[in-house]
Amino acid sequence: MSPEISIIIPAFNEALRLPATLDRVEGFLRTSGLSAEVIVVDDGSRDATAEVVRQRAATWPQLQLVASRHNAGKGAAVQLGMAQAHGRYRIFSDADLSVPIDDLEKLLRPLRSGAGVAIASRGLKDSQVELHQPWYRETMGKIFNRLVRVFVLGGVHDTQCGFKAFTAEVADRVFPALQTRGFGFDVEVLYRAQRAGYRIVEVPTRWINSPQSRVHPIRHSTMMFLELLAIPGRVRKHPTKGIDRQDANRASA
Repeated sequence: MSPEISIIIPAFNEALRLPATLDRVEGFLRTSGLSAEVIVVDDGSRDATAEVVRQRAATWPQLQLVASRHNAGKGAAVQLGMAQAHGRYRIFSDADLSVPIDDLEKLLRPLRSGAGVAIASRGLKDSQVELHQPWYRETMGKIFNRLVRVFVLGGVHDTQCGFKAFTAEVADRVFPALQTRGFGFDVEVLYRAQRAGYRIVEVPTRWINSPQSRVHPIRHSTMMFLELLAIPGRVRKHPTKGIDRQDANRASA
């Protein structure tokens, strides 16, 4: 029988943080009673990430490792994990659990009520940022989200929070065609879902910044901005499975 929930955790050189993360995820699932599989995608790590997962999986049958030979990027890792998932609802979470796994039910609620996508958001009034990022990273994040709304994806306040949930139907439509391999992949996935006519719900959440974040404020922000500008063209060249509602509306006009 397929699990109700698939949790995908992309990981690159996360051998030190993963044990505590897996402890928290396993403990939450045990107490919540949710039927779930957990998929850790090792994105070509050079440390003992894969071995940490293998050892833990020996005593936790619902945990599995998916390993990539090369470091292909966070987007590619999540795409790979989604391809292996069997759950009715499919969630990806950052390996540092900056959004506590306990907030999972907040994402599941909109999906069970008919939404196609639910995303944790730091940009809503009721969100709680318990440990802030450095001021320059928060500022650059706000600028990036403003650019996202102007150039690609209107109506979404925070595309980059690393805790998002999809129905199996949406995941099976938007992830196979994903072209953005790096940190900007979230925008492409949401853009594809929006064009396909799925409802995207932002959920206020808690956020606890990880001081060990590997996102470089200048290099990665520049790459994400360039990826952002390329997304509409990539989607036109590599369309989402099925007919996007926007394209269908234009064709029937």
